[in-house]
Amino acid sequence: MALTTLLITQRDIDWLISMKTAVRVIEDAFRAQGRGQTLMPPKVYLNLPGGIGDFRAMPAFLGTPRAAGLKWVNVHPKNRAKGLPTVMGTIIINDPATGFPLAIMDGLSVTRLRTGAAAGVAAKYLARSDASRVGLVGCGAQAIWQLSALAEVRRLRHVAVWGYRAGEARAFCRRHQGQLAATLVPVSTVQACVRDAQIIVTVTSARGPLVKRPWIASGTHLNAIGADAPGKQELDPAILRDALVIVDERQQSMHGGELNVPIAKGQYRASQIHAELGAVVLGKVRGRTRATQITVFDSTGLAIHDVALGAEIVRQATRRGVGRAIRLFDWP
Repeated sequence: MALTTLLITQRDIDWLISMKTAVRVIEDAFRAQGRGQTLMPPKVYLNLPGGIGDFRAMPAFLGTPRAAGLKWVNVHPKNRAKGLPTVMGTIIINDPATGFPLAIMDGLSVTRLRTGAAAGVAAKYLARSDASRVGLVGCGAQAIWQLSALAEVRRLRHVAVWGYRAGEARAFCRRHQGQLAATLVPVSTVQACVRDAQIIVTVTSARGPLVKRPWIASGTHLNAIGADAPGKQELDPAILRDALVIVDERQQSMHGGELNVPIAKGQYRASQIHAELGAVVLGKVRGRTRATQITVFDSTGLAIHDVALGAEIVRQATRRGVGRAIRLFDWP
């Protein structure tokens, strides 16, 4: 007997899955998490000698719809000089009932989609309904996916963009100006980027606060995306203390998200975390209660989202005849 496993490329995924679909799938995954229908052990880090990079193993299971799988992702900071992405990944989706590998797929495109979609879901439930001005702090590979997801849940009109390197924000705005209904405007400082924003997105690799509390207006929602490992930090801890803080997963946020440095330094207490987003999506816990409230979503990246989106990709690929079927092994 022989069964086949689908090989699904980045190009296949880009054709199969829209951001609108990704937001729906990730919202459902948050809902399943809120119901306690998911299993997700902590990420396993494999730090390579000499600081050249690391690997991260991220397994997960969802009960609704049933799916299991693993993302194996690497971060190699010096890859850009070699003409390679600094972050790459592979996702395996298995049949939970038998363990059979249903598909092996590109993990980079899935990561981009699910990270953007998770932040989009957060904005849907936490940002003011009239929010239309965005401050985008950082304009690397994930930035456009953040804006694409926000555009699915809010009517964006103006996006101020800041980047680390000279000319980076201007180039980003030129490249993506026609992709959104909003006007993209490059700015030279973080303060100018965030001062008039109703939604702020931080998507950098910073290891110290870039966004200061005095710059944040009442009623602002912040998606803190960049801090995804110990030592990373983008926000002034005073913002967290004054805000309603929602996390994607409590333990990950405390040890590797935006909260990890302030908690380690005694500038923020774990008991101040309001809730996980899954509980807000499910309606167990209220999110924003006042128009003047500052809200923060701390995103660390969840394996349940990789697996949920990967399973949806397998369903779509099977239905549409996309992907290359291979026989990994045979048995009597």
